[in-house]
Amino acid sequence: DGLVVSEKEKSNDIDGTIPESELEAEEKGTEEEHPRQSDSNILDISSEYPRDKHISIQRHLADLEKLADLREDQRKPCPLCPEEKFKACYSHKLHRHLQNLHWKVSVEFEGYRMCICHLSCRPVKSNLAGDQTLSKMGAHYHCIICSATIIRRTDMIGHINRHVNKGETESRFITVRSPKSSYKVVKESATDVQVLPNHSTPQKTDSYFNPKMKLNRQLIFCALAVLAGERKPIECLDAFGATGIMGLQWAKHLRSSVKVTINDCNENSVTMIKENCRLNKMKVKLNIREEDKVETGGNGEENSDTIEVTKMDANVVMHLRSFDFIHLDPYGSSVNYLDSAFRNVRNLGIVSLTSTDISSLYAKAQHVAFRHYGCNIVRTEYYKELAARIVIAAVTRAAARCNKGIEVLLAVALEHFVLVVVRVLRGPTPADDSAKKVRYLLHCQWCEERVFQKESNMVEENPYQQLPCDCYGSMPGKTAVLLGPLWSGALFNTGFLRRMLLEAMQYGLDEAQSLLKTLVSEAECTAPKHLSTHSPADESKQEESGVYIRTPNTSAESCLVHGKRKSEEVLRSAAKRQRPEHSAEHPPFYYNIHRHSIKGMNMPKLNKFLNYLSEAGYRVSRTHFDPMGVRTNAPLAQFKTVLMQYSTPTYVGAQAEGPVQLPGEIHVGEEVPAGTAIKVEEAELVEDDKRGVATAVFTQSYPTHCAAD
Repeated sequence: DGLVVSEKEKSNDIDGTIPESELEAEEKGTEEEHPRQSDSNILDISSEYPRDKHISIQRHLADLEKLADLREDQRKPCPLCPEEKFKACYSHKLHRHLQNLHWKVSVEFEGYRMCICHLSCRPVKSNLAGDQTLSKMGAHYHCIICSATIIRRTDMIGHINRHVNKGETESRFITVRSPKSSYKVVKESATDVQVLPNHSTPQKTDSYFNPKMKLNRQLIFCALAVLAGERKPIECLDAFGATGIMGLQWAKHLRSSVKVTINDCNENSVTMIKENCRLNKMKVKLNIREEDKVETGGNGEENSDTIEVTKMDANVVMHLRSFDFIHLDPYGSSVNYLDSAFRNVRNLGIVSLTSTDISSLYAKAQHVAFRHYGCNIVRTEYYKELAARIVIAAVTRAAARCNKGIEVLLAVALEHFVLVVVRVLRGPTPADDSAKKVRYLLHCQWCEERVFQKESNMVEENPYQQLPCDCYGSMPGKTAVLLGPLWSGALFNTGFLRRMLLEAMQYGLDEAQSLLKTLVSEAECTAPKHLSTHSPADESKQEESGVYIRTPNTSAESCLVHGKRKSEEVLRSAAKRQRPEHSAEHPPFYYNIHRHSIKGMNMPKLNKFLNYLSEAGYRVSRTHFDPMGVRTNAPLAQFKTVLMQYSTPTYVGAQAEGPVQLPGEIHVGEEVPAGTAIKVEEAELVEDDKRGVATAVFTQSYPTHCAAD
């Protein structure tokens, strides 16, 4: 009893420093806190941990046992359980209880353990009689950083990780940034940025930085560099700055040609952008009238070394100001920002957007694609190009609502993102022309043949007639589905891609160079031999995988418009000059050579197959969407016929790769006689037990009258 009295006196002395509001709250809950009177005293006596932490947070298991050892009685209660849940017991039983129930399921953080607590700290649901003491007590954890109480252990781990990601390491809601030592400096394209250790998790960090998007940043930089060559200076906006690396690269390499504005709605991100600007010796312009007084460490020009940093919602900043170049890279879909982007973008400006919601665009979550883009899609062999056309269709509709049309300059769909770059054309006529190119697609689910619906307002009785295949007549049920609406126009502008390739060569962007060469070939849709140049002295000639691609210097120089902003006629003429030499657009979509291979036959090499199709009189090229894809204007039937002709059987000792001699000297494009049947069965591998050599058996069935002879 003497010990209890002394503890009460000590607690009264400590409570003297507590505000009156807290004392009134304690007086109201005296009856409920009576079982925990000893626990609160134990908390004050404990010297190994600060008194503002809960008693369930300790460094060692022995610390919990010491809290119970303060009682002189042989039977000791659990400091983390009420008496109704766990009665007082001897030391050895209490040790097993603390170890198995509290310590094993604890959450560790910086040497401390947040043990599970069964006290009445967390409000619980009362029973029908309104008595909470008889209801089930809720087990929970106490956060070491804030005063939150969380039930599940996995949720507690995620809660602590979110504190760490935001730099919150102090207790009682004190938010401080992590020390400089915890930052990581990443360098990309001669630009240094500071990021947090968890920079690759967008949901849990304010400084999201994805190294896998380096190619995406290089492509956007090349597009901006081309626009900066047409007119200067241009005002460009990075609407979602995060670390600010993209805007820093623009300002550092293009300098006085651009006026960069980096925006982000998160305060921590804006602070990090300012720090990264100082790290790269750039001045920070907070707004039009105010400018940070930061020494840049160099005597550069005022405009070339100044970056404007804003903290606004992306829709707000695009509504308030006009820009020549806008880049949208939100987390997920960018459809919520398209209306604002096209509202104030200047004529012949460029809007680029990166969509990372690939689960919906790649037909893994079809209901999400319908919700965001209003498109009905299914998983096809050309799903990546389908995703690009879905995004462009949404861009077209948003631009048309602002009486603007678009010209697609670039569309790239890779593993992690879909990038679309369009040029804005003001006026209702370009808007109408662009809107007419948004159509539905007929897709055959049997043979994967596809064709865009004809532009007509009349209802067609049999839409299956538009498909080149005859699956509807030979297969039971409905064979085709209607996909879209999709963009049916071209995905590339060859002249713009060539100028982007020149910029990539000038700034040494190796990853972008290889992709742009493929895009130039894909935009022209020509065989590799048509892309070679015969002039060995051409400096802009580039070679990749034995294929030479022309990048003449005159095509880029003729498109540059120097000086101040010219009139609309001059800019329109510059836009016309960058159109490709071939007036015909590249054929839509592509075929996967593995998808249409013949069973039991070896396919020819892809480059040789491209030559075979080109010799047959078709336009053909490879595609960046699929490494085994072939973009061609050949119908699927002719595609399969050429593939069959130049495939070889899979048996040992077969003839070298070359055309297969079909019975009756059947050539490409001719019909196969009805009396001839060729069946290539699967090769049966018979293993020789003695020599271990595999032999193949090739069986061929001929007409019945030949067998009778």
